Amino acid sequence: MSASFSSLLDGPRLAPASDNPARQLVVILHGYGADGPDLIDLGRAWQGQLPDAAFVAPNAPEYLPFEALGGRQWFALQERDLNEYRLGAQAAQPALDRFLDDELSRLSLDDSSLALVGFSQGAMMTFQCGLRRPSPPAALIGYSGLLPGASQLDGINTQSPVLIVHGQEDDVVASYHAEAAQQALDEAGVSSSLHLLSGLGHSIDERGMVLGGRFLEKAFAITRTT
Repeated sequence: MSASFSSLLDGPRLAPASDNPARQLVVILHGYGADGPDLIDLGRAWQGQLPDAAFVAPNAPEYLPFEALGGRQWFALQERDLNEYRLGAQAAQPALDRFLDDELSRLSLDDSSLALVGFSQGAMMTFQCGLRRPSPPAALIGYSGLLPGASQLDGINTQSPVLIVHGQEDDVVASYHAEAAQQALDEAGVSSSLHLLSGLGHSIDERGMVLGGRFLEKAFAITRTT
């Protein structure tokens, strides 16, 4: 079962815009009911700032239970409570870890060259997986998500800087989850920054893309030439 589960993790990729071998890997994790192609345009938006980065937006391993809706899920949502988020993210983490290991190996990179970016349920997976990698990734970005298991952060790696971006008008994942995530991360010793964006619902806008691009530049220590 685990082999077929992990084999479903694949999706659109972007090679480095510079045509050089990849020096960084940015993995973009979509939200509930979407798929990899839904977010790969984030990579296209950041290619100018990260010319030596490869991007990949894997499809989550499970189809939604209602075929008419289409799309995929990292884990099932029924109760939509904090305990379900924690258990679901824990269950989905091993397959994502295997995918990350395979992608890094394919590009001859390690976690110091890895950034995880997630939206909504993908942000939950970014935090769940990124904070528990054996070696800390260079950056973690969560858009419109929450921190699974915020009260159970013992043993996480605290070296990865975290960016949290959330719309103040989000009616799917309320913005107080972003504030709770930052508080829990700060208490655990993780460096985090939070941006609550006015007039924004459950989505990523140009402000969020700019914040993410600048955060990745800094995390990868990329110096602008213009």
